[in-house]
Amino acid sequence: MKLLFEILLSILLHPVAMILMWINLLGRGDLTTFQKVIWFVVSIVWGLGPILYLLVAEGSLW
Repeated sequence: MKLLFEILLSILLHPVAMILMWINLLGRGDLTTFQKVIWFVVSIVWGLGPILYLLVAEGSLW
């Protein structure tokens, strides 16, 4: 039950954080377009990390 709760928490919260990051990224004037694209790609890979950690490495949030 705990693992299911952790997976649901990761699936729900990480996309919200990614979308907020993308909104902030679009509004930044101090980054070039290339830098914004790199951060966009990094955020996708980085956002999958906690979900993969829970599923593949048998990790736990607490």
